[in-house]
Amino acid sequence: MEKTAHGCMGSRALSPSLVQGARGQRGLLRQIREVMADGSSAQARLDRVVEIIARSMIAEVCSIYLRRTSEELELFATEGLNREAVHNTRLRLSEGLVGEVARSGQPLNLNDAPSHPSFAYRPETGEDPYNSFLGVPLLRGGRTIGVLVVQNMAMRT
Repeated sequence: MEKTAHGCMGSRALSPSLVQGARGQRGLLRQIREVMADGSSAQARLDRVVEIIARSMIAEVCSIYLRRTSEELELFATEGLNREAVHNTRLRLSEGLVGEVARSGQPLNLNDAPSHPSFAYRPETGEDPYNSFLGVPLLRGGRTIGVLVVQNMAMRT
């Protein structure tokens, strides 16, 4: 008998895609832990993290927005958007999809982000060709400290 997907003993083996997915997730987390533990600057570590996540998720964009004040988020790192927008793009918690994720503390997954009523376009980022949006709050001690965003041109959930 082999372990099933739920870790119980059963007569069916794990499906190859389930095993690959679990390995991939563990590998992604291992890579992120390694980057965060190295001695490089905070900016270099964030730049590397967005690169790793974008590659792992086959995403055209991965960005990290961090909370600067109680009401403002700043683009701190990106893979795929204009690099000049880093530290120059800011959103209030009342603005955009990123603000909505930070405000609610809940993930937001959209296949047509520009049609969402909370969508806010920032021309300096160069994000106009991207349709799909996944925003996940970054939490510390139950408090939202930022938002991780993944975007793609294709409409995908």
